[in-house]
Amino acid sequence: MNAVARLTACAATVFFTASPAEAYPVTIRSCDRLVTVDKPPQRAASFDSNMTEMMLALGLSDRMAGYMGPGARVRSVVAQAYPEAAKLRHILSRYPTREIFLEERIDFYVAGWSYGMRAGSEITPDTLGRMGVGVYELTESCIRIGRREKPTLDFLYRDLLNLGRIFGVEARAEALVAGFRERISAVEARIPKTRDRPRVFLYDSAGRVAGTAGGYAMPTALIEAAGGRNIADDLAGNWTRFGWESVIDRDPDAIIVMDFGSSDPAQKLDYLTSRPGLRDLRALRENRILVLGYNDLTPGPRNVEAVEKIAEFLHGRR
Repeated sequence: MNAVARLTACAATVFFTASPAEAYPVTIRSCDRLVTVDKPPQRAASFDSNMTEMMLALGLSDRMAGYMGPGARVRSVVAQAYPEAAKLRHILSRYPTREIFLEERIDFYVAGWSYGMRAGSEITPDTLGRMGVGVYELTESCIRIGRREKPTLDFLYRDLLNLGRIFGVEARAEALVAGFRERISAVEARIPKTRDRPRVFLYDSAGRVAGTAGGYAMPTALIEAAGGRNIADDLAGNWTRFGWESVIDRDPDAIIVMDFGSSDPAQKLDYLTSRPGLRDLRALRENRILVLGYNDLTPGPRNVEAVEKIAEFLHGRR
């Protein structure tokens, strides 16, 4: 059982209590909206494996109609920590339509901008609200609709605490967050006190330009919490594109490869080592490569373990 699962199991045993009915209605902020929930949702749906894992970390599998988005990571990666994930219904792989919410009798949607919703599409908080379906937006994704807020691990804590209030499991959410804060404090205490932070390239995808994490993406927060600096932190977006020439010019000290599964990391490294300029990057010459999974690097309960791994990778075990 990994660290995320151990902490979740502890919270389930010691801290889990449902909020009484009289605690409702509950009002929370989601991006730039105030969301009021009159009672705990009973048939929620999540989009993508990271938000599905948030729901399971809060013990909400019995409140879910199922999940949407790619299913392989839920069946493999998420199910390793939360066996109940294997029993969740995979509703569909693509972005949903309004008909799906009616057919599945979904009463709440946990998603984000570019994580199951797009501005101007048929699935937004406004369109679903007119159908009586509540929506909580992933905090990191708010940049997609214009809200600019520097990402920190408070994004993760905020999402967990807000979902805890929405679903009436505040005590469990508070226990998870308290445990996560303690672990991050322990990492901070081990990071060398120096101004020269290792410079890191987050390698999302290959192609004519590099896919990477910009200044408003969760990996920037994770790298900074681990005592490093994202070389693309000046890009005004979350998941974005970065010219390979800029990667060469900034010559990172280390590279974090985002693993989407199967042979993905090997193919990405092959791309770097087969191209002039890229194959001469300092990080490749010194073999300073760390592979982390999609759920490690997108907002979710694995973020804390990712910070621990990045800190050890950048600074060594202390």
